[in-house]
Amino acid sequence: MADSFDVIVIGGGPGGYVAAIRAAQLGLKVACVEKRGSLGGTCLNVGCIPSKALLQSSHHFEAAAKEFAHHGVRIGHLELDLGQMMARKDRVVKELTSGVEFLLGKNKVTYVKGSASFAGPDTVSVTAPDSKTTTLKAASIVIATGSDVAALAGVKIDEKQILSSTGAIALARVPETFAVIGGGVIGLELGSVWRRLGAKVTVIEFLDSILPGMDGEVSKVAERILAKQGMAFRLATKVTAAKTGKRVALTVEPRAGGKSETIEADAVLVAVGRRPYTEGLGLAKIGVVPDGRGFIAVDKNFQTSAPGVFAIGDVIGGAMLAHKAEDEGVAVAEIIAGESGHVNRDAIPAIVYTTPEIAGIGLTEEQLKSENRAYRAGKFPFTANARAKCNAETDGFAKVLADAATDRIVGAHIVGPQAGELIQEIALAIEMGASAEDLGRTCHGHPGMVEALKEAALASLGRAIHI
Repeated sequence: MADSFDVIVIGGGPGGYVAAIRAAQLGLKVACVEKRGSLGGTCLNVGCIPSKALLQSSHHFEAAAKEFAHHGVRIGHLELDLGQMMARKDRVVKELTSGVEFLLGKNKVTYVKGSASFAGPDTVSVTAPDSKTTTLKAASIVIATGSDVAALAGVKIDEKQILSSTGAIALARVPETFAVIGGGVIGLELGSVWRRLGAKVTVIEFLDSILPGMDGEVSKVAERILAKQGMAFRLATKVTAAKTGKRVALTVEPRAGGKSETIEADAVLVAVGRRPYTEGLGLAKIGVVPDGRGFIAVDKNFQTSAPGVFAIGDVIGGAMLAHKAEDEGVAVAEIIAGESGHVNRDAIPAIVYTTPEIAGIGLTEEQLKSENRAYRAGKFPFTANARAKCNAETDGFAKVLADAATDRIVGAHIVGPQAGELIQEIALAIEMGASAEDLGRTCHGHPGMVEALKEAALASLGRAIHI
């Protein structure tokens, strides 16, 4: 006899558990199936959360070593306790994943532990860790299985010397040399962690710049700042092979072709992106065929080609970000319940939690130029921001982009202190259709980092006050 629900959500990550909770809030009977053994998906367990915990701890370590004296704070012998740092990271993860499980219970969502696969368009078979099988049925089923680490030909991850992000947040000692393949968000964040703790870090990027997809000016400035901190970059370079031994020997060559050479490192992080995770779902049984890259196609209501089967988050492509998946989780639950779901993909911020932070939202200058769209850009440096000066955090700038005809804000890009928080103001501005004039005329508390955005908006109008 199958257990019956209104909605089954496959996957307990940010998209999945949020979809389950919102559906339950709307009065639906919901089950959430997760095979990991703990909720929160990659983000909470081995991604966003543990990496941010290590970024914060390593930032404190470096600040104590290099910055405290500048503020008149003198300390004695500084020592790294990596075991304690890792234990703190694990506690943060445990508290948050346990919190998600509490929220499912609070909202009366049935949490089913095991691996799910389709037995039919309205039926899911779940194999528990003890190999027992349960059958669940529902009129609506949501696929929210997330993504996994993308592989790189010639480089086999063993999680000992050649690492994915999972291995890179769990090293037992600080490597003397640390190579990062990929100059994206994950590579720069985890590279920053181990550089701060004493590793010599080299980032190898296939493209001509780091942070592909972000505003070009931001990428260039970020690279310059990170290089000044001690991170080395090899751009327009491809890795063709890796050999393990006492150290890892990477074979690299210019992207355009040329003589190969060897880069040796004690540990190597492979951070070349992520791929949608659909293994074992039995999609063929319901007639859903992923595209060539493994993504599941959906319509505007997140409906797949199989009636009653929906998909959200990383498995459908777009920005592979936890907060994008969460918004889609809310939207799909509301659509299933007969309401109107909403996700504004023009207002999804992207954030890199290095020091300084890097953030962007909406269109870049490169995109605006490629569309031959008239726009105005306003920039403001943090060197001219009073709070940044007080905090000795003056690297970087804020940039606001506005449509030349309507003055509506169409994008913003920041490299600087608290960029990940500042960009949220622009998310709201874009969502509400605000103009640069609106932002420039809004009173901002002084002294505050956020004043840089007000000044950037005014600069786009040719009337910044403090530069």
